[in-house]
Amino acid sequence: MSTSASSSKLGALAGRFNELFPMDWELVRHAGAEPVPYHLKKWWFCLGGTAMVLFIVQVITGIMLAFYYVPSPDHAYASVETITHGVRYGWFIRSIHMWSSNFMIVAVFLHMLRVFFTRSYRNPRQLNWMVGVMLLGLTLTFGFTGYSLVYEQLSFWGATVGCNLAGALPLIGPWVGDFMRGGPEVGEQTLTRFYMLHVAILPVIAFILLGIHVMIIRLHGVTELQFEGEVITDDNRFFRFWPEHVTMEILVGVLLMYILTILALIFPADLGAQADPTTTPAHIKPEWYFYFNYRMLKLTTLKMSVALTGALGGVLFFWPFIDGWIEKRLGAKSDRIVVLIGTIAFLAFLGLTIWEAVAAH
Repeated sequence: MSTSASSSKLGALAGRFNELFPMDWELVRHAGAEPVPYHLKKWWFCLGGTAMVLFIVQVITGIMLAFYYVPSPDHAYASVETITHGVRYGWFIRSIHMWSSNFMIVAVFLHMLRVFFTRSYRNPRQLNWMVGVMLLGLTLTFGFTGYSLVYEQLSFWGATVGCNLAGALPLIGPWVGDFMRGGPEVGEQTLTRFYMLHVAILPVIAFILLGIHVMIIRLHGVTELQFEGEVITDDNRFFRFWPEHVTMEILVGVLLMYILTILALIFPADLGAQADPTTTPAHIKPEWYFYFNYRMLKLTTLKMSVALTGALGGVLFFWPFIDGWIEKRLGAKSDRIVVLIGTIAFLAFLGLTIWEAVAAH
């Protein structure tokens, strides 16, 4: 077959495809050629993409686990045990799901730290920072509900503590606590509600918030950063989204899968004793990303811990406007003040987390 004949057939096939699926392909090419600022060649400046890759891993492995999981107190633990020991490669999928959830929380947290210390949340990007804070809270809720679904002893009592903390919220606390538990105590309704949150409600909210987050980035663009010693000219100020940036994200994804696989093989997800509502464990510890709150709970009271957490969350959520107020009052000195505040806050978080991690009880 001649080259011209092949080209003619391909052209006819492309024309037929455009008839069935009309689209402005020039617009698609334009989107792919979106300029990306030079500093994003360093992957640690675009950890949002890393979190997105890990979220996709979470969705895929979560769907695979959902085929075998039974969300009822009588069968939840047994179904996880079957996944871990009975289903072929079930232990591996569960381990990938566990490790990718931890990595995703770290990626989102580091991404927000980067945005904070580069002050990329300033006008007109305040709204996107607030969406990012909501995504951080959503990611932590994913971790909390997912851990509770295992229905082992520590996860059951961790869910109990979490519901008690929610019940201590001012005004709406009792209603929120009863809603999460499905009644006055953690039981069958609690597991069902956590399962619905984890596999249905939270993913829908996540996709909506991610869509808003990406849309705002497209509307405002990415904050351009330049560091001392870098020589940026008009020729290298930007690089293309496709294929350069996409290729980098794919390579990061491949590296992440390699690391996740190694961790899943060396440190697979374990399974503790089955939940026993009649026996409280001697030492209850939540997942590491809640060590900060748990240590605050031990140092203060239930209501004080909830109040402090809510206050810190509110400050984080409205920080762009607080930063604007500081800048108006202090001018050029605000840069150092903001860095100092951020450093103290991070060291306090890290200190309480490590304290709880090494504490015997």
